Amino acid sequence: MAYAATAGGVNVAATAAPGVLALQRALVWLVGASGAIVFIEPSPYEIATLLATVIFFATGLRLRLVLMPLLLMLILLNVGYTISAIPLYERTEVVSWIATSWYMAVTVVFFAMVISEDTEARLDMLRRGLVVGAMIASLLAIAGYFHLVPGGNDLLTLYGRARGTFKDPNVLGAYLILPALFALQSVVSDKLAKAFRNVIAFGIMSLAILLAFSRAAWGGLVLTSAFMLALMVLTSRTNAQRSRIVIMAVVAAVLGLALIAVLLSLDSTAEMFKQRASFGQSYDEGRFGRFGRHILGAEMALDLPFGIGPLQFNRYFPEDTHNSYLNAFMSGGWLSGVCYPALVFTTVIMGFRHVFIRVPWQRAYLAIFSAFLGTVGESFVIDTDHWRHFWMMLGAVWGMIAAAQVYKLRSGEDASSA
Repeated sequence: MAYAATAGGVNVAATAAPGVLALQRALVWLVGASGAIVFIEPSPYEIATLLATVIFFATGLRLRLVLMPLLLMLILLNVGYTISAIPLYERTEVVSWIATSWYMAVTVVFFAMVISEDTEARLDMLRRGLVVGAMIASLLAIAGYFHLVPGGNDLLTLYGRARGTFKDPNVLGAYLILPALFALQSVVSDKLAKAFRNVIAFGIMSLAILLAFSRAAWGGLVLTSAFMLALMVLTSRTNAQRSRIVIMAVVAAVLGLALIAVLLSLDSTAEMFKQRASFGQSYDEGRFGRFGRHILGAEMALDLPFGIGPLQFNRYFPEDTHNSYLNAFMSGGWLSGVCYPALVFTTVIMGFRHVFIRVPWQRAYLAIFSAFLGTVGESFVIDTDHWRHFWMMLGAVWGMIAAAQVYKLRSGEDASSA
């Protein structure tokens, strides 16, 4: 597909040779698609991202001034982790954790720089790649759950829950939310043929999320979908668009409830659903349950300026923190504990400020920001600090913000010179 350079010179990468431009966009697609396969290490995502980083830097990539606060917060966050881990460097798993954290920071800056140029085209390729990867992961997860793949039950499920190409069903469910939002956007706003194809895609991804039996993913899909659709209604240009979004959203909700009803007719699925839907899980309750650990860990964090180091929380408590903000304090001391929420909520605040800016990629922005916001909320009850797609979304949000600022500036200059 050919893309024209957008107004205001945002797509400065479009001045590159056509072959280079096509290669860059193909790499963005590859990174998006490979993110769905992470049950092996190094994963295809790591390889694709490393390859894309090298080629993008070789063919042209710029660090905009607006991204400097992002870079500073990422460096300080990981310096805190690195300092707190000094007494633990003889442990391979700790060194690996630190290296992964620095790598995630590099991917954030990479995505921010990539998306800040040639924005509309690269976002479209990222969307396409994510949807392809999500469909592969979803179909394998569903096939594994229903024993459709010989010998695939152990590989594609965990504790009776679908996990597909991921190590953890919870991460599968969380990862699928953004591609599902992209599909939902097409359902409520595109022409009939494309909307129908995406009805199928959205149904498959929703089924995989349901079979992952992750309460956070269930709630995340519902809440982020509602939030994104509300933003789409508010940003629509005509009443006809608004009406269609509302009608199609209602139809999608009805079909979703019908899907759940069919699944609950299966005894094994109904039993697992009942078990997972309960808010009285044993690991959530009590002094050392999930929320009890949050309180006790916060009290510890106040007395430990350098924290206790990465992967050490379960030496003091029965399980891990299951709270990324608390984990930053425990793993990196006060420096990381302050920088991590500062990074996340600075992104959230800036993200809200750019929701209503009219840019050619506004639709993609609404989906990515909604999914990112859902993960920010989920981070209060689960450790998301090494989720690849979380850092990808964070970098993409910053890249779109940087591109929007250039777009507004150049559009204003064009209007004043007209």
